[in-house]
Amino acid sequence: MEKGKPEGSVAPVSKREYETLAAFRGELRRFLRFSEEAARGAGLSPQQHQLLLTVQGMPGREWATIKEIADHLQLRHHTVVELVDRMEGSRLVVRRQSAADHRMVEVLLTEEGERILRTLTIAHKEELVRLSGVWSSLSGILRDAAPPVIGGQPNGGV
Repeated sequence: MEKGKPEGSVAPVSKREYETLAAFRGELRRFLRFSEEAARGAGLSPQQHQLLLTVQGMPGREWATIKEIADHLQLRHHTVVELVDRMEGSRLVVRRQSAADHRMVEVLLTEEGERILRTLTIAHKEELVRLSGVWSSLSGILRDAAPPVIGGQPNGGV
C-alpha cells in the first residue's frame, strides 16, 4: 500500500489520459494488423514472420535455440518445434547442431528466409516512420500527465 493513501484508493485518471491510452492502443493495434497483413502478403503466417525476426534479431549472432524462440514468442516448446518443422519444409530456416553443446540445436535463416524478412522489415520501417508522429505526440501527452519523479520514484517515494 502506498504511504499516505487509504487502502483501496486509486490515483485519479484524467479524461485526457484515458483518451491518450485509447489512442495508443488503437495505433498499436493498427501497427500489429499492418504487420499481420504484410506477413500474409509475403506468404507467411504472422508467427512465421516473428520467428524469422526473432532469429535474425538475436544480439551478437544469427541463430537462436528453440527455447529462446519459444520465450521470445511466448509459445510452448512443442509449438515452436512444429513451427520450425513447417518452416524448414518451406526452406525458410535450417537446424544445425551446436558446435559448443551437441545437445543444443540452433535455428538459422536460409537465403530465402533472409530475403523475405528483409522485404518485410523494409515495409515495417516505412510504417514505423509513418507512425512516428503519432508515437511522439502520445508520449508527450503521457509525460505531461505523469506524476513528477523525485529520487527515482513518483512523488519522491511518498
